[in-house]
Amino acid sequence: MTGRVVVVTGTSTGVGKTVATAALAQRSADRGSVVVVKPVQTGVVDGDSDAEEVHRLTGCAVQEYTTLDDPLAPDTAARRQGVAIPPVAEYADRIRALAELHDTVVVEGAGGLLVRLDADGGTLLDLAAELAKSVPLDLVVVVGPQLGTLNHAELTVAAVRARGLEPAGLVIGAWPAEPGLAERCNAEDLPHHTGLPVLATIPVGVGALDRDQFLAQAPAWFS
Repeated sequence: MTGRVVVVTGTSTGVGKTVATAALAQRSADRGSVVVVKPVQTGVVDGDSDAEEVHRLTGCAVQEYTTLDDPLAPDTAARRQGVAIPPVAEYADRIRALAELHDTVVVEGAGGLLVRLDADGGTLLDLAAELAKSVPLDLVVVVGPQLGTLNHAELTVAAVRARGLEPAGLVIGAWPAEPGLAERCNAEDLPHHTGLPVLATIPVGVGALDRDQFLAQAPAWFS
């Protein structure tokens, strides 16, 4: 039986997507075998990467397919580095193969939904749409809590729906210890504005926890 693929995107960079990916992977690991995939990683310094951070926090198996030096959009980073990068279809084939071997494959995107992952204009949305043709797929949108998030969330969700996909829900990343009026109102308004449930609210700073602390605290972040 083919496993489920969970594609994690964000409304922008810096909204807590990697920590959300780790939390979703941990939750999936409670239900069966899981592997986390980062198709494209940019800004790699001394081997430090999002995939390694997910492994550090959860202990889950991780895979990285393309790594690039500059902290830029993948197609831009590859062009500057003078290297060829695989098309999105190749990433889809590799992820489908993993789904035959695992109960859940969690796929973390790079930046936002429409950031180009290859030199042909392929995006994470293209990857998700391709995977949805042959495997059970959930797409989770990670949003920030700050002012402006309603607009960013609605734009991202609208782009997903325009491709005939329905997101599974939202994760609010980097939730402050002392939320202000904007954060509190946004948390209430996000489900209304997007028509999606908030699956989890992840506190700011939890990426600094060690593995035991992260695994112990993560279940409480989910609704």
